[in-house]
Formats: sequence, C-alpha cells, structure tokens
Amino acid sequence: MHVDVSELRDFYTTPLGQVVRRLLSARIRARWPSVRSQTVVGLGFATPYLGAYRSECSHLAALMPADQGALVWPREGGVLSALTDEDQLPLGDASVDKLLAVHCIEGAERVRPLLREIWRVLAPEGSVILVVPNRRGVWARIDSTPFGYGRPYSRRQLMQLLEESMFHPVDWSPALFLPPLDKPVVVKSAVAFERIGARITPGFAGVTVVEAKKELVAAIGKVARVRGVRDLAVSIRR
Repeated sequence: MHVDVSELRDFYTTPLGQVVRRLLSARIRARWPSVRSQTVVGLGFATPYLGAYRSECSHLAALMPADQGALVWPREGGVLSALTDEDQLPLGDASVDKLLAVHCIEGAERVRPLLREIWRVLAPEGSVILVVPNRRGVWARIDSTPFGYGRPYSRRQLMQLLEESMFHPVDWSPALFLPPLDKPVVVKSAVAFERIGARITPGFAGVTVVEAKKELVAAIGKVARVRGVRDLAVSIRR
C-alpha cells in the first residue's frame, strides 16, 4: 500500500524531510554524477530528488502510481509528471538510461512485475537506483515518516529480489542514521549522525540505497546429469 501523495509532499516540506532530501540526494548524486544527454525517469515519489537533474538530462519524467496519486510537477514550465499503473509503465522498451525509484518498491502490491517493467524500459547499459526502507532500521518501525509504511527489506531480500528480476547490484549504500524525529537537535546533528552511524552501525540504517544494472542474459540453472539407459534399467529392477 502506497502512502498518499499529499502526505509525501507534506513530509518533504518539514525540516526533517528537507534533511532527508539533502542526505539521500548526496548518495544518489555520488552514483550518478552526470546524466548529460540521457533519459531519466523517477518512479514512486522521486520528485524531491529529480530537480537537480532537470538542466542536465535530455528527457525527464516523474511517474507516480495510481494507488498513491500524482501531483503536477514541476510548478513552473511544462508538466513532467504522470499517473501510471505500476506494472504497465507508459514507456518504450529500452528507452530509459537512469531510473530512480523512491517510495515505490515497499508499497508495491506486485513487486516482481514492477521490477520486470523496470527491466523492460531500461536501456542495455542503463541502471536503476532503489531507495528502500531497511528492515533492521528504526525508520521502518515508526510511521511518523513515509519510510514507516509498506514492506521494508533486508539487504539479503533485496539481493534475491533483484537477481530474480535479472538485475545485478553494483553498489550498496546505507543511509539515514539519524532518528526519525522532527526535532531541531536531530536536524542540526544530521551529518554527525550519518558519519558515526555509517562507521559504527551500518546494518541499522533507515534506508538502503542500491544501484543495479540490467542483466541481458538469464542465469543458467544447475545442470542435472542425464541418466543413461543402463541406469534406468538398474532402477527398474530395484
């Protein structure tokens, strides 16, 4: 179940939401330092993180699930946001270079079809970044922020989900070590919380930021030995 789009919008206007935006934007920018002349798509509620790429990429779009609702984005200029079904993205095959999914995977009713759609629309050299609540983190246990809704994932669960959907994870980055409290002392100390948490308790981050590449060839299963006629004859006699 997705969080309503108005609640997502309101969260990012709070001091805590603005800090979250800065911290996660830094993680995303570290993986995608340049998107010049590329097609970038946000899925879920990724608009707080897409604005930085508007002047760089050749094409930009923000797709929002029907269960969540959509907002007109951006406020100025042409509208770049659209309502969509999760498992039927209005995009052509191999048409996207970079896809950013935030407030998306954890709320999806059918995760695997959604990931297969992401695989379909990504270009052969494309990549996806997923920002997903961490099952072991405090943020997933408290519903005062949007990261406390839906299904959180452990790193192992995310790895399995991505590999089953023909993605190869290339980078894992834990983030949001600050408590999910909209208090001045927490907001002001956010950078210190991130620095200390990443060094001491990386497994208890609030979210996992994972970048994955598109696999073009499915993995080959375990090869079984073919039984010969003699083996079958012995088996029948037994």
